[in-house]
Amino acid sequence: MAESASTQARNKAGGYFREGYNCAEAIFLTFREYLVPEINPETVKMVTGFGGGLGHAGCMCGALLSSVMSLNMVKGRISNKEDRKAAYELARQFHDRFEDKFGNTCCRALNPHPFDTPEHLKNCLKITGNTAKLLMEFLQEKGLYQKDE
Repeated sequence: MAESASTQARNKAGGYFREGYNCAEAIFLTFREYLVPEINPETVKMVTGFGGGLGHAGCMCGALLSSVMSLNMVKGRISNKEDRKAAYELARQFHDRFEDKFGNTCCRALNPHPFDTPEHLKNCLKITGNTAKLLMEFLQEKGLYQKDE
């Protein structure tokens, strides 16, 4: 039996995290491959500072921030003449889904362990993988990603 796309996304993001990428980078790299593979992978540098809830500030979860960035890869606008409502709606809906699943959107509340300790990294790995799974399910539900299964 083939893995579902959401399980593949979870495993891919977890793999990136295990390689040493932070939560935001792991989500970005995973969904760049799925959604816009023509974007240079070096653009991952745009999300590095999202890790640790914005550079270890413990604020908004980096995995959530990169998830919204991923949604913007398919629904963001390229001109100020375009409507932004679709992107805003997707961002809010995914934010709410993330909060429903994890109980919070704040890094320090999601993962109370000191940064970069084994406990913190283990918990962050789970959050990163499960965020990727949640995002893939969301993309499929919204018709933004189809894969022949």
